[in-house]
Amino acid sequence: MSAASEVERIVEQGGEADDMLRRVVSTVAREPAVSWAGIAFVEEGSLRLGPAAGDPDESRRRQVSIPFQGSPVGELWLDGELPAGELDRIAGLIAPLVLIGWDTGGVAWDP
Repeated sequence: MSAASEVERIVEQGGEADDMLRRVVSTVAREPAVSWAGIAFVEEGSLRLGPAAGDPDESRRRQVSIPFQGSPVGELWLDGELPAGELDRIAGLIAPLVLIGWDTGGVAWDP
């Protein structure tokens, strides 16, 4: 099953947005050609990293915008490779969850 299909299943199961996003990054990071995945949220005009999973390798980093109703609400970051269409599909699936935001009150996210 593709990462996008797994993410679709996670979204369909529902739950708390933050828990679902944790499961999404874990799912993406488990893909054979991906070593790390994270979601950055747009907060006050800047991107702030929220949930992440895997082992970072910034030399392989790819970023795809997560738009909601035409406005960027975050970015999906991954270190590795997934087909471009799959990344866009995942971004679309999680956009409503990212819109809710990841409010840590300024405290670094700690899984």
